[in-house]
Amino acid sequence: MKESQLSRLERAHASIKNRVGASCEVALMLGSGLGHLADVVEGATIIPYQEIDGFPVSTAPGHKGQLVIGRLYGRRVVVMQGRLHLFEGWSPRDIALAVYLLRRLGAATLVVTNAAGGLNPDYQAGDVMLIEDHLNFTGHNPLRGENEEALGLRFPDMSRAYDPELRRMAERAAQRAGVALHHGVYAGVLGPSLETSAERRFLRSAGGDAVGMSTVTEVIAANHASLPVVGFSAITNQATGGPDQQPDTVEEIFAHAAICGRKIAAVLSELLPDLPGGKEG
Repeated sequence: MKESQLSRLERAHASIKNRVGASCEVALMLGSGLGHLADVVEGATIIPYQEIDGFPVSTAPGHKGQLVIGRLYGRRVVVMQGRLHLFEGWSPRDIALAVYLLRRLGAATLVVTNAAGGLNPDYQAGDVMLIEDHLNFTGHNPLRGENEEALGLRFPDMSRAYDPELRRMAERAAQRAGVALHHGVYAGVLGPSLETSAERRFLRSAGGDAVGMSTVTEVIAANHASLPVVGFSAITNQATGGPDQQPDTVEEIFAHAAICGRKIAAVLSELLPDLPGGKEG
């Protein structure tokens, strides 16, 4: 018999709660090439994913696969230094488990970052996009199956998947930090192969401004758990699918992610002190 998600959560939490210390206020989920943001967490307690009972282990390049717990820009944070992906073979329920654990550790706000290709021709590699909404083209949903009321509603509303007030706060923080932000829609795909040029043109015509292989599963779970989300995409490559489309390399994507990471860090230094805090759930 398949173990319930709530039971998995209780088991994962029990295995680390004595190492976490004080309740966390803000959770951060760091995407490809952006994990260095966790390196500036003060007084860090580091918990590798393999030491969390029943927790999946990240295998994607550039993802260390560990929780980093401490203080960042004056807030008590829990950072996922490396996320989990459907293309690694993990199920949507596996990926959602991470979100429920962040919520259980006390987080009242979730900050998600990802590396993404720029579908919008106005985007350049090295730009940052504030996520306004998303398109789920993965073909998966972490809430499929029996709902557990202790985790969230059967039919959570997704019309404000990325909290409007948190987006306004992010805009003001970016202005104070002197970082220009695009505002757009993130299209989530399964991967791991990069999109064909025809797929990129289709995703753009469907309303996408950036495309990547993460985030949508976690954001659905966060809304299910009543955990407000603000998200940033690091635009690492142009992905318009036009006649001038160039092949992409992982090395170039990581190089541009590092540039974006510095910009996102500057925004977060202004944003985190203003975010809502929380208490252990």
